[in-house]
Amino acid sequence: MNTYEKVAVVTGASRGIGKAIAEQLAQQNIAVLINYVSNTDAADEVVETIKKAGGEAAAFKADVSKFEEVEAMFDHAETLYGKIDILVNTAGVMHKNVPLAEMDDEIFDRTMATNVKGPFNTMRLAAKRLNEGGKIINFSTSVTKLLMPTYTVYAASKSAIETMTNIFAKELRGRNITVNAVAPGPTATDLFLEGKSEELIEELANKPPLERLGEPKDIADIVEFLVSDKAGWINGQTIFANGGLI
Repeated sequence: MNTYEKVAVVTGASRGIGKAIAEQLAQQNIAVLINYVSNTDAADEVVETIKKAGGEAAAFKADVSKFEEVEAMFDHAETLYGKIDILVNTAGVMHKNVPLAEMDDEIFDRTMATNVKGPFNTMRLAAKRLNEGGKIINFSTSVTKLLMPTYTVYAASKSAIETMTNIFAKELRGRNITVNAVAPGPTATDLFLEGKSEELIEELANKPPLERLGEPKDIADIVEFLVSDKAGWINGQTIFANGGLI
């Protein structure tokens, strides 16, 4: 007999913030389906870490921008665990930032495909297949408030997520499903640190009044709260987590 209480699908969970969330949810007696798009070894490592700690997890490769692959992922979760209670959309991309006038079609299309169409695909399936009382957590970014030059397309994609989150929460009236988003500030993941000088990292770390970068666990703690019963009255909101940067 299965002992886990809930089942979560976490997209983009093979590294960074998604990985931290998957591992932390698994500690709360939640079975986790680890979604990834390319790095099988990294996803398998997350599964192994969770299982060694006594949790339950499995990995599934799917490009969230493709509806048929997302549908197959939901099918797999239900086949393995019989239900889905939680959806966490951490899968996202941020390509090299350039001014809007210099942005090319490929970067624009790839950003929108993953950052907007991906959550669109998972949410429209979740509307029909998430259990009563389910939880959906999307991911935005504090860049939507910082409004930094060269981040136009990335910020626009995440602003769309904030709007979709609020409206989707209203559309799920009667299902007792909450929909919220988390908007991290600079967070010390490999993806964020890659290609940045020590001086730039130190500068970014000193910007918040708490004088440090966020850690993946800081964000995972918020998600753990939002999927718990204690957050039952929070719905349609975007939670900014940046140490007071904005």
